[in-house]
Amino acid sequence: MATRIEVIVMTGMSGAGKTVAMQALEDIGFFCVDNLPPALIPKFVEIIQQNGQTRRVALACDLRGGDLFQPLLDTVNQLRQLSGLEVLLVYLDASDAALVRRYKETRRRHPFVDGARLLDGIEAERKALAQVKAGADLILDTSDWKPPRLKQELASRLSKSPYTLPVHIISFGFKYGIPIDADMIFDVRFLPNPHYVEGLRPYTGEDTPVYDYVMQWPATQEFLQRTEELIDFLLPQFTKEGKSQLVIAVGCTGGKHRSVAVSRHILEHLRDKADAYLTHRDSAREG
Repeated sequence: MATRIEVIVMTGMSGAGKTVAMQALEDIGFFCVDNLPPALIPKFVEIIQQNGQTRRVALACDLRGGDLFQPLLDTVNQLRQLSGLEVLLVYLDASDAALVRRYKETRRRHPFVDGARLLDGIEAERKALAQVKAGADLILDTSDWKPPRLKQELASRLSKSPYTLPVHIISFGFKYGIPIDADMIFDVRFLPNPHYVEGLRPYTGEDTPVYDYVMQWPATQEFLQRTEELIDFLLPQFTKEGKSQLVIAVGCTGGKHRSVAVSRHILEHLRDKADAYLTHRDSAREG
């Protein structure tokens, strides 16, 4: 049995958060296309079906398309008749006060304002979208939401599995510079250095003798306990804030022994708590 393709059509009031919403959908695995005229949607979906690789598609449509926007509801109903598709029409709404505030803050021009007041443009857009809103499967009122809240709502409602924040752990050597994309940096140069132990220098923290050497010290165990407790506390806070990924950098002098071993331990700690990945940036360097 062929896998069904999810198609989300995103529309709603200008200023209600479609750009943020599309970014959120992209983060949870959707292939996103912005401002596609409704008349082109069936052909686009046909191409996706023929491709056979993309299974989650999100399309944003709004009144910037003018007359091209009008067949949106008919197009969505047409897609619902096709086999192999799961179609969801999502409508983003917000109060007049919220929309006015956002337009004042961004200084963007409302698409329905042509010499008229902003409120007149908002009212005209509401009337034009009334039928589409009535046919929506999901209506989200973003009036009191900051962007992280909108991202969180979409992830919780539309993600196939509970959303977990991707965590990238990087071991590195301070002598080669700090990773420029790091969100958190832990310096483990205070730990005993295997570089000065005869027989351990050629190996890395990926090798059992070096790993066991680094792990044997009480300072290592206390550091790991405190550090991992901090990370456990921060992960849900960052997720709530809407962070798309977390990069944790662990550094020692050369990035070969201590940082590699400690990073391995942090990775194992996070395996059941996050989508965790590990990169040893400098472990293969000589000297």
